[in-house]
Parts: sequence; C-alpha cells; structure tokens
Amino acid sequence: MECAAKGLAGEPCAGVAQRRCGSCGAIAYCSKDHQFVHWRFHKEECARLATQMSRIDVLSQFPFTFSVEPLALNHTLPSMRCLFLESIKVHLKGLWKSECICGPEITSVEDLSITAEWNMESSLCPCTEPENPVTRPLASWEDYYQWRSLPLHSPVAVLLHWPLTLYHCLQLSRIQTSRHDGHATLNIHYLGPEKELLQLAVFAELLALFPGVHLRIELVGPAVPRSRDGEVVNISSYAHCSVQNCGCRSSTAPEDLNSSAVTLKLWKGLYHERYSDIVKDSNPHLILAPNAGVAAYPSWMPTIEMIREIGIPAIFTDFCEEAAHLASCCISSITGQPLGVPIQINPFRQPIAENNSSLYIPCYSNCFVFGM
Repeated sequence: MECAAKGLAGEPCAGVAQRRCGSCGAIAYCSKDHQFVHWRFHKEECARLATQMSRIDVLSQFPFTFSVEPLALNHTLPSMRCLFLESIKVHLKGLWKSECICGPEITSVEDLSITAEWNMESSLCPCTEPENPVTRPLASWEDYYQWRSLPLHSPVAVLLHWPLTLYHCLQLSRIQTSRHDGHATLNIHYLGPEKELLQLAVFAELLALFPGVHLRIELVGPAVPRSRDGEVVNISSYAHCSVQNCGCRSSTAPEDLNSSAVTLKLWKGLYHERYSDIVKDSNPHLILAPNAGVAAYPSWMPTIEMIREIGIPAIFTDFCEEAAHLASCCISSITGQPLGVPIQINPFRQPIAENNSSLYIPCYSNCFVFGM
C-alpha cells in the first residue's frame, strides 16, 4: 500500500505505509507527519470512503464454495491469483491464460480469434446448450448457476463475469431487439476491452442468454493490436470442456449464423475517433464500457460528449465504488445531468478481489455499474 501523501509532502516517505486513517480506514500513511499534511485533501473524502468501506462484507459475499484464499504459504507463484488458478488446475491453460500476470501480453498474441478450452470437466462448465431457455431475468450468480445446472464449486464465474455483466447491463437498460434481414438483432459497442480480448470464447454464453438473437459486438479500444484492427470473429458454439467424447466437441454450427450467433469485430483506437466508421455497419442499441476508469483517463471526455450528443444508452462499470463516484462526477459535469442509471453493485462482478495499491476499499472486476 502506498502512502496517500506520497509526492505531496516536502519530505520523502519514511517507510512502509502502515498507519491507516482512524476514521475511514481506507487509506494509509508512512508517518504521522504525512497524515497531517494530507488531511487538507482527505477531509472532503473521508466520510465517503468510510461509507464505501462499510460495504466490504456485502461485496465479498458470493454463493460459491471454491476458495480464493491462500492455500499454501510456501510457493513460487508471483501472486495469490496465480495460486488460486493453480489450485483449480487451470493456471496458464486455455481461456485462463490471461487471468494472472504470468499470462501473455495482448500485443504479443498473433491470433485473438478464439482459445476455446475450459480445461475442466463438462459438469463444471457451460460447454453445451442449456437444458431450458431463460424463463425469467437472471438476477444473481445463484440464478445463473441453477439455470445452467452448475455446482457452486465450479469457478467459471471468474471468466463469465464478462458476458453476464453485458447481460445484466442490457436488462438494466431494457433494450429491445430490432429486426435486421428478418432476424432479431442487438448491436453493442463495447469500449476499452483489454483482458477479455484473450477470452473471446466466453462470449459464446450470450448464445444461451439470448437464444434466436444475433448479437453484433464492436470491441473498440487502444489495447486492440494494430494487426487485428478490423478482424471479425464469429462465435456459434460454446467453449469445449476437457472430456474428449463430450457432445461439445461434435456439435456443429447452425447453417444460418444470423439466426443465433455472436459476431465480434475488433477496432483499434478511441471510440470517438472510430465512431463514424463503426456506425456504417452497426448502429448501437447500447454502449458498454467495462472497468472504464472514466476519471483516470482524459480521453474519456470527448467520448462522453459524443455519447451525450448521439443519445444512445451507455453503461459503465468500474472496479470500486470510489472510481464509480469520480466517474459520475466527470460524466455529470459534461452532460449537466445526473446519471440515468445510478451507481449500484453488479451482481455478476468477478468473485476474486483485485489488488489496490492506493486504497483499502474493496475492488472487483466489473464491481459497480452506472450509466447515462
């Protein structure tokens, strides 16, 4: 944990930041002097951070029976996330390769098309069609696991938080499909993809969540490798399990991909710079920006201004409540309006906490949802 007064005090930090604020407990200092210097900045946020800290228990509540706590003290893996992946025997395998710091960099991967292996038994992953269609909106991981007949010790939620968050955002926005070439269609503009570019096969779960619908998802962001700009990936089957004679390995794609399919197209660059090219083929029903970090990147400002002008529903997520709060302030300062979708906990957040070097507040991928 870094000292909250680092770079603000005249004297350099005296050591490890172990002195936490006694009121909020969210930030730490290396010394009493640095805490005193920082109070003029911290006093406006202290009560807000204390409220966010009070939600630690709520955010850490998941129905799963797999453990993400340390399983061994003597290990050579570089992070606890690596240790967790090793404990479930998927470290650096298949779809899981990019889930820790040991995995490949996006820019070093020549083919982003699909790594379509769950590397686990069929009973632990959604490798085939569901037994029944969704009959009511899914509101929690419990709902999803029950619908998909998955045991709660299955760790697939660690990866499926990407498509399930998209599903949840569509439910929040109450978006209706449109008809294109006689088929139900949903166009999603998906901003700022990073890690999920190496996990594209998990978006196959949208086939089950939206049967009979053709989802076209435009993945737009600086992390898209230049060599993949413009690449189209069609997904019409689920990622495979590890059982060689499972039906997922013999299933064939439907003859008409437009009847039920997910089409992904990659666009390198910032959304406001590529928008005019993207809408030539895909007018969005929804704009989604996962783990956006709106307040951290000035490049979001012209994008938000453009979204305001075109009037398309836009949903953002972020790792922690403070990032969502700061983002909402930025968005409202541009639009002059309060958020259309207030800040709220995402029931489909990733069930592994993220490290935060500057705050003790709880952080999870796609943890909070809000929109304009």
